[in-house]
Amino acid sequence: MSEPNRKPNRPEPAPEPGEVLLVDKPLRWTSFDVVKKVKYALKPRKIGHAGTLDPLATGLLILCTGKKTKTIDQIQAQEKEYTGVFRLGQTTPSFDLETAVDAERPWQHLTREELLAAAARLTGLIEQTPPLFSAVKVNGERAYEVARRGDTADIKSKTVDIKAFELPEIDGADVHFRIVCSKGTYIRSLARDFGELLGCGAHLTQLVRTRIGEYRLADALSMADIEARRPPRPEGEAERPRRARMPRPERRLGLEHYDATQQAAADALAAGETAE
Repeated sequence: MSEPNRKPNRPEPAPEPGEVLLVDKPLRWTSFDVVKKVKYALKPRKIGHAGTLDPLATGLLILCTGKKTKTIDQIQAQEKEYTGVFRLGQTTPSFDLETAVDAERPWQHLTREELLAAAARLTGLIEQTPPLFSAVKVNGERAYEVARRGDTADIKSKTVDIKAFELPEIDGADVHFRIVCSKGTYIRSLARDFGELLGCGAHLTQLVRTRIGEYRLADALSMADIEARRPPRPEGEAERPRRARMPRPERRLGLEHYDATQQAAADALAAGETAE
């Protein structure tokens, strides 16, 4: 005798094979923004990313779907390669453009040889202290939450491996770099340490992740490429109207400083000025 109102057992869905997606993260997007966009477009049942990028960094972000999510730890453990720019003579609390400049010191006396020597001292196994404006945990909360309150915290240093620290171009106060490093390295902290060794201070103004292990930015998809892979809707099914969304406040402190800089450049272009 069958039980009344008992629903028949549904078969378990087949395991999702999954894939490793290489994505070129846009400027000011968080890594979670990219995950949400890809999840909405491609509808994977399971998705995760293999290593975050700060909102003001661009470049290679690796996403794994389905059964490939099991490889996330393995991918995260591989060495990383970055290019970008350090600006000499200015420091910021976050060591990048996320907060405004808080001190300036002369840098014009420095020679190329002195810059190369500082980079050499920061190559190999070094002790590095992560920034207060970071996601490391301090007594159970994220360090950037402590910074947002205006408090300070004692963040422990850790050993990282800087396998290459090259300076392919020096343009006045802007020092272009290429860095190959181990998992867990903060390039913003390298900017601080580089400036301290030189005695003039420095902060990070541009960062691009170009490689994780054998995965390269040159092979990454843009967000437009991701949208183009979105499967078509079934015939006759209309797209649901989207509700207007209120602009969300930035979760990370100080991004309004970057906005102001960008707006000034946009205003200049709108006024008919051009940059060579």
